[in-house]
Amino acid sequence: MTTPAVAEQAPRLPLHRQLAPRTAAGVARLLVQLPPARLQRVLRVISRGTRPAGYAEVARARRSVVSVSARCAGLGCLQRSVATVLLCRARGRWADWCTGFRTQPFGAHAWVEVDGRPVDEPGELSVFRTVLAVRGPGGSRS
Repeated sequence: MTTPAVAEQAPRLPLHRQLAPRTAAGVARLLVQLPPARLQRVLRVISRGTRPAGYAEVARARRSVVSVSARCAGLGCLQRSVATVLLCRARGRWADWCTGFRTQPFGAHAWVEVDGRPVDEPGELSVFRTVLAVRGPGGSRS
């Protein structure tokens, strides 16, 4: 996956608010070791029975994950995106999880969307072709 040059910064969470994002980041670290198609199937199962997450809710989850995990703050877009949807899932919500690639220059990336809008992603993602996605309730499944 592509990597930012500088790690993202997020305000440090109080200790009592770190457990859920740390757990999500840890579980995500294990899940991203799966082959892509299996990861997609696992996330589809996990997404069942959820309600759509709002943009602000997903942005908070993403900031929380970035706050507690250096890997999610920088080099780990796949882990960051999986941890974000897992944290939303812990609250009964789901955002669209996406992965894709661009050809010029070649690069791969993973991100989270709400209503087709990437959540707090730097740069232009329209150059990425979505290859795998797990859409939330009411979304089309890829």
